[in-house]
Amino acid sequence: MPLTIHPVLLCGGSGTRLWPISRRGYPKQFADILGGTSLFHRTVERLRGPGFAEPVVVTGEDLRFIVTEQLAEASQAAGAILIEPDSRNTAPAVLAAALWVAKTDPDALILVAPSDHVIADDAAFRAALAAAADAAAGGALVTFGIEPTRAETGYGWLELRSPDDKAARCPRPLVRFVEKPARPLAEQMLSSGRFLWNAGIFLFSVTAILNAYRRQVPEMVACVEAAVAGAERDLGFLRLAQAPWSRVQPESIDYAIMEREENLVVMPFGAGWSDLGDWKTVWQESQPDNDGNAVSGNAIAIDCRGSLLRSESEGQELVGIGLDNIIAVTMPDAVLVANMADHQRVREAVEALKDRGKAQAQDYPRAHRPWGWYESLATGARFQVKRIVVKPGGALSLQSHAHRSEHWIVVEGTARVTVGDEVRLIPENQSVYIPANTVHRMQNPGKEDMVLIEVQTGTYLGEDDIVRYEDIYARK
Repeated sequence: MPLTIHPVLLCGGSGTRLWPISRRGYPKQFADILGGTSLFHRTVERLRGPGFAEPVVVTGEDLRFIVTEQLAEASQAAGAILIEPDSRNTAPAVLAAALWVAKTDPDALILVAPSDHVIADDAAFRAALAAAADAAAGGALVTFGIEPTRAETGYGWLELRSPDDKAARCPRPLVRFVEKPARPLAEQMLSSGRFLWNAGIFLFSVTAILNAYRRQVPEMVACVEAAVAGAERDLGFLRLAQAPWSRVQPESIDYAIMEREENLVVMPFGAGWSDLGDWKTVWQESQPDNDGNAVSGNAIAIDCRGSLLRSESEGQELVGIGLDNIIAVTMPDAVLVANMADHQRVREAVEALKDRGKAQAQDYPRAHRPWGWYESLATGARFQVKRIVVKPGGALSLQSHAHRSEHWIVVEGTARVTVGDEVRLIPENQSVYIPANTVHRMQNPGKEDMVLIEVQTGTYLGEDDIVRYEDIYARK
């Protein structure tokens, strides 16, 4: 690779198509969908080593600490973590990253990579990048096209000049983009042999892409430049300025740039790719057994065929009997059961839950925080029981609650607890009581995770009943 490639990892999304495992508070790129590690972790592993700079990650406020946690798990430092004040689709996100990279390496190449895709052969993908690098360095905008395996209506398509171009090992001219087609058109394109799927993966130079933005959407450039110029450092994050960002019109990079520019080429890639966009795709990628079943977690299939059975709950067994072409996914707080033919309708479930005001529509049962995580174990009218896990060195904010009292029972490790003016160590099997309106804090001074059970009692148990006095993570 003649120039350093700066990966730009896009980490937004609402996570509705793989509900209930994927939700707005914990979208699919951070979940262990296929076993082993998260999709985000796999993307980081794929795009590092010789020829790659540290990645620039673009994400949102609610996901920032999940990003840092998973980067740490992958032993990967970030070139920058840009925090969008709110989601404006991919065009502004990519532009912000390009402007940031241009400050330090104006001759660099940028690889735009969604962080929730699966690529079967990392070495083959890196080879495709190397093959496309010269074209990108020469000013072309390179989009990666995937060898299609079916008449997919959920993807955009890319038209090539000749069926022979699909087997090329270098970028080929792009005739046109085709938006998500109806079934008859998708079948025609598949049979023609001249079309590839649009993977939403792009490679270009900083100079080329910034010039393209200035030609096509100059008003977006002005706003995003101001947002980057006014960005503020916050711990390890870079917060884009709210006021200019709010004036940016939401738009995809496909529509804003790629479908309008003329210097586009396609890098064919046929070594295995999936966006894991729905449960049927997960079933396909999970290597179903001889009966066509993909079974994971605490799940059992008896006399089932063509079904996906997943239990994501400790101590909860999912047993399917006599099921044909069924999706069944269980979480501690929600269960999805659907016909495989209706895999594209999962969003309807999310919307129905939103209409009923149910937290399960968007909130993940395990709430991730910079210090660790917690989950609710039991809830009543005037009480709630939580499991809280604090990472080594982690510390909750110095805080108080107006409407609830708390009992903490340490079950693993040792907690350093502040209650009023007193600070003491609470070892395993010991407890402490925190009355309402009492200033308190919990820290983990050890080298292993500290686990405790929290029992809340009071007239109101909402998470917004909190006053923070000090916080090492600078949360408001």
